[in-house]
Amino acid sequence: MKLYSYWRSGTSYRTRIALELKGLAYDITPVDLRTGAHKEQDFLTLNPQGLVPSLEVEDGITLSQSPAIIEYLEERFPERPLLPKEPTARARVRAMAALVGCDIHPLNNLRVLKYLRGDLQLDQSQTDLWAQTWITAGFQALEELLSQDTSRGDFCHGAQPGLVECYLLPQIYSARRFHQDMSQFPLLSAIEENCMALEPFQKAYPDNQPDAD
Repeated sequence: MKLYSYWRSGTSYRTRIALELKGLAYDITPVDLRTGAHKEQDFLTLNPQGLVPSLEVEDGITLSQSPAIIEYLEERFPERPLLPKEPTARARVRAMAALVGCDIHPLNNLRVLKYLRGDLQLDQSQTDLWAQTWITAGFQALEELLSQDTSRGDFCHGAQPGLVECYLLPQIYSARRFHQDMSQFPLLSAIEENCMALEPFQKAYPDNQPDAD
């Protein structure tokens, strides 16, 4: 498999985590968002939306949108599952992942930040405040959900990392870029620490990617 990825892209990061947790082999083709490589015709042919990640799978088909890619990986490679078996637990895990993927990440991704800094002419402190506002709201809700789960282990659900961590770790990485105070989220911080002790998360980490600078 070939992953078209940008090292600091949160959606690319979550996809790398899923691939690593599944123990799947893949090659990375960097797509530099800063230079506009995602808008070049060769990449637009693969992904008309011009976004990363895209995943070229064995049969030559290229998949886009990280939630769809991760669902494909879960269905195609059911070993080392990212989701629990029990339906209610699966729904709970999906809800926590969506909290990050739908309610936090879209408000502080690169396209939004460029608009804030460019069209609206916000300075860095104002941009940070924008991002912190939505990160704080989402992380507070997620911290509360985790605190209510008395059966939770060292991760968001159970004793092994899974779908939620695929979404959570990239958002924490992004939160620190916006100078977010993580001390108010002890459960999320502990889960991050537990994840980063594991090789799949270390291999997927942005600063360890071939195009990182």
